[in-house]
Amino acid sequence: MATNNELLAAREAGIPRGLGTQTTVFADKARNAEIWDVEGKRYIDLAAGIAVTNTGHNHPKVIAAVEAQLRRFSHTCFQVTPYDVYVELAGRLNELAPGPTPKQTLFLSTGAEAVENAVKIARKHTGRSAVIAFSGAFHGRTMMCMALTGKVVPYKAGFGPFPAEVFHVPYPIEYHGISVEDSLAALDKLWKSDLEPSRVAAMIVEPVQGEGGFYPAPPGFLEKLRALCDAHGIVMIVDEIQTGFGRTGKLFACEYAGIQPDLMTVAKSLAGGFPLSGVVGKKKIMNSVEPGGLGGTYAGSPLACAAGLAVLEVIEEENLCDKAIAIGAQIEKWALELQTDTRCIGHIRIMGAMCAIELVVDNDANRPDAELTKAIAAAAADQGVIMLTCGVRGNVIRFLPPLTIGEELLAEALQTVGGIIRELAGNLRKAG
Repeated sequence: MATNNELLAAREAGIPRGLGTQTTVFADKARNAEIWDVEGKRYIDLAAGIAVTNTGHNHPKVIAAVEAQLRRFSHTCFQVTPYDVYVELAGRLNELAPGPTPKQTLFLSTGAEAVENAVKIARKHTGRSAVIAFSGAFHGRTMMCMALTGKVVPYKAGFGPFPAEVFHVPYPIEYHGISVEDSLAALDKLWKSDLEPSRVAAMIVEPVQGEGGFYPAPPGFLEKLRALCDAHGIVMIVDEIQTGFGRTGKLFACEYAGIQPDLMTVAKSLAGGFPLSGVVGKKKIMNSVEPGGLGGTYAGSPLACAAGLAVLEVIEEENLCDKAIAIGAQIEKWALELQTDTRCIGHIRIMGAMCAIELVVDNDANRPDAELTKAIAAAAADQGVIMLTCGVRGNVIRFLPPLTIGEELLAEALQTVGGIIRELAGNLRKAG
């Protein structure tokens, strides 16, 4: 078998550099919350494939469901010859999605496809064209999704022009001095200066900003957006692609706000590692589109739908929402202790097992330390822990372990990362 260096050389020769990678090691096998590279080194996974393997790598129940479906068939195209697992999974999500209104579900393959189709459905339903998103948002890499995304580098730089009639307002982040009132005032100003509400088809919001920095929507914010959307006939799209399926301690993060989205985009951990995304929405809105207006050749793969049904069973049987809360508590305790020992952790954010620490210079929120953040992630990979960075300022370390990770394994990973942070932060203080 090739070594990591040999595969890296082949990767650099044959794959464009625009497809960035977090590490320079190549996976050979993975089980639950551990990955082994092609040279046999073991890593503790605190990334879960960017919140995809909430049920852990190769959960036996998921693998069994896919194997059983594979023996039946792997593909027919739902638009040609439909199949039961698509219908069954849609029915389960319609039951589980927040709110009492009757719902329908459309399956696709990627999160970006889900967002694109949610916008299509909202425009068809309302007969309007404009869409409002938020600064710091991430919704995908297709043209419409890039337009909706509120982070330029690396996602939008050099790729324009983007689709018209997409507008951004600030996302409320108390740590950076942006209150809920500031955000709502900016929205009101947008409506008065550039865009009347009657032209707005949809407003799309993450209940916890993902790539933007793991900022949870402050209490009351989503409720106020819900009220504004209702008042102006705007479709409220809640992007649960990273937050869904137990990650935050609820099946869907918007449940904390007690709101019912008009449309909800899902993907990532929906199928436990198999490509599947969806739009779950109010039946009246979902039925706005004529036959043939939605779909895709691979959309709603039978293998992925079978996996999705198994994922929902695992979440319920293994109480993964409760497990997410316990993981968050363990990470929070570790982070608070580390914060008292260093002056580089400016802010700690915990929402279930969607956790982050924001790194700054000398406890100053206005001095983001992207260099330290990058160095910590690289050193962690060298020492056997896979973790991710994020944030508009590049200074946030995010923690997304599988919800099935054991307490001892998580403690081992946190001890490693804590040692790295103490060492690197100490070196920076000496250098300063």
